[in-house]
Amino acid sequence: MTELLMRYSPVAVAISLLVAVTASTSFGQAPVAVDPRVAVLLDTGRTALASGDLDRAADNFEAALVLAPGSTAIYLQLADLSRAKGLQGQAIHYYREAQETDPGNLAAISGEGAAMAEKGATAKAERNLAKLQSMCGSNCAEAGALASVIARGPLPQIKSAEATPQTANPVESN
Repeated sequence: MTELLMRYSPVAVAISLLVAVTASTSFGQAPVAVDPRVAVLLDTGRTALASGDLDRAADNFEAALVLAPGSTAIYLQLADLSRAKGLQGQAIHYYREAQETDPGNLAAISGEGAAMAEKGATAKAERNLAKLQSMCGSNCAEAGALASVIARGPLPQIKSAEATPQTANPVESN
């Protein structure tokens, strides 16, 4: 028994020391400094989105994402922009990206549910609503906003223009 203890105790001490050091390093990390250019780009993009200039808003948000990849705030802005363009599928993608970075983000969960409801996936939107209500209660703003979007129902589908037959003269071969 003593031989077994002598053989494995250095390994056990090394592993426990490794676990202790790696667990404590996450507490000592300095907060990530935000590039001031990102804040300017986000503000400019929000202003453009509010004024209806969707292309300019997209340019600003995408430039901000290049400077701060993985930023939850930028993904949320891109998702809101996609919903404004009527691209609910793309908005859902951005909301999910935001949730990968910050799983408990109430705005991302609510926005994803709203985009699903607008797309017609009411059952999935209701699952997001239930998740929100379990996290923050039924009185939080995000749950109320999602509940109102679900109550409104899906957006009308936009049909693409029907193909019309060509009336011009066909090209004649020689």
